[in-house]
Amino acid sequence: MKIPITREGYEKLKKERDYLVSKKRPELIKAIEEARAHGDISENAEYDAAKEEYQFLQRKIAEIEEMLEKSEVVEPDCSSSVCAFGSKVKLRNVDTDEVVLYKIVGPFESDVKSGKISVTSPLGRALIGKGVGDEVRFSAPGGEKIYEILAIE
Repeated sequence: MKIPITREGYEKLKKERDYLVSKKRPELIKAIEEARAHGDISENAEYDAAKEEYQFLQRKIAEIEEMLEKSEVVEPDCSSSVCAFGSKVKLRNVDTDEVVLYKIVGPFESDVKSGKISVTSPLGRALIGKGVGDEVRFSAPGGEKIYEILAIE
């Protein structure tokens, strides 16, 4: 099953992978070679640290490549008057009157701190198909939350 991602999110993942492969990995290989040149590697903390960092990097590259493989770029439907994948949604918390702006994105690119929520999150699922003026209820770790949709871009 393919996982939705915005073109922007897909390109960001590709850019990160390319940086790790073409820039970071050669730097770590060089660090391992330099540490190895210092002699006995069985008691060489510098060598062990560089090798451990290289293994971490390899796992990170594999993880990003798996995300890219599982992803399907979905172009947002900006003409819709209801919340959909790729929509920017302005919400008002009914209890606190706090106003927030979120973009509905795929799970690989979600980052609540930067205003990106996953379409598969409780709030993301609750927003899909709703329009301006609708109230959205969903369960969050702190209990049930209620938002009013103020605008959809």
